[in-house]
Amino acid sequence: MIGFDLRDFFPSVRASRVHALWRTLGYPEGVARALTALCTHRTSAAVIERLRDDGGLDWMGAKRLAEPHLPQGSPCSPALANLCAFRLDLRLEGLAWVFGAIYTRYADDLVFSGPASLRGQFTALRAWIDGIAADEGFALHPRKVRCMPQHHQQRVTGVVVNQKANTPRVDFDRLKAVLHQCVMHGPASQNRAKVVDFRGHLLGRIAWIGQFSPTRKARLMRLFDRIE
Repeated sequence: MIGFDLRDFFPSVRASRVHALWRTLGYPEGVARALTALCTHRTSAAVIERLRDDGGLDWMGAKRLAEPHLPQGSPCSPALANLCAFRLDLRLEGLAWVFGAIYTRYADDLVFSGPASLRGQFTALRAWIDGIAADEGFALHPRKVRCMPQHHQQRVTGVVVNQKANTPRVDFDRLKAVLHQCVMHGPASQNRAKVVDFRGHLLGRIAWIGQFSPTRKARLMRLFDRIE
């Protein structure tokens, strides 16, 4: 399994592409312009300058943020970005077939799963992905490439996927320790971030782990039910 990341995924989807999507879906010009204005955002110069001063933004990233783009965190951005990246997905899926692999994407996270021989074709695979991504208006992040052989932990978007989907053991152990401390010393001792609904927060974390492992969920819920 080989993983790649798209750099500045949401800022790379500019307003012009979103507008073209609305027109392709059949909306009149005026409606398409209004919807595009509602769904895109231009980052203020002050915020961009602060990000550059902190060292977290290069010149190209600043340029993307200065132009109208899909904002990260907006509830409509993921769906619109997926629609705008439809051609990218089709081309990368075809590329994966040529290499005898399976392609999946979650937001900016690209994964090519295949036989062990896929690792030997890494250079060619990366070159093709880089070219296709650039042709579709995206760019690979040069420092976020992951080769994950089967005998190592294979993790995608925080989920271990070696044999079946599961959360990392360290996440389970960390949450179990938090619940144990809540039982011993009360929930306030662990709510350092001052979460308003800390009970709901804990239940949410238990549910996240429990969707992959009912056994782990049962163990965590036994601890949770003991909290005063």
